[in-house]
Amino acid sequence: MKKILLTIGLFCSAFFFSQKSMSYVQISYGSICCGTPSTKPVTDYLKKFEKSNQLKAFEILRQGGLGREGEFNLYIGIDGLGKKQKTTFKKGLQSAIALQNKKRKQDSDGTVSFDSAVTLYKSDLTNIKNLTIYKNKRIK
Repeated sequence: MKKILLTIGLFCSAFFFSQKSMSYVQISYGSICCGTPSTKPVTDYLKKFEKSNQLKAFEILRQGGLGREGEFNLYIGIDGLGKKQKTTFKKGLQSAIALQNKKRKQDSDGTVSFDSAVTLYKSDLTNIKNLTIYKNKRIK
């Protein structure tokens, strides 16, 4: 009887933990005339944040095919962050993106958009086409 209850408990807990919904933030890369801006400022920020907080690598998904000039979205998984870390992460990411947009050439470089108030969940991403893993290991 104990073995049956233990087995049922094990399967129920595995099912419960596997149904955890991942939450993501979205970063959009747009183009004006000459292609999209670089992802380097964002990936540099992610690398710095991972290192300073001793975190595992972020899950980053890329949605391509959004326009003629290579427009795309990045989705960064933030479930591994605590409440305070999420706030700090979003503020820092907003700053990195604002600085990148400020330094761009107004006539030719594309823009990067990020809304810290918007959080997407794994269920939102299931219907998105052209979604691939962008970076799955620690950014070097």
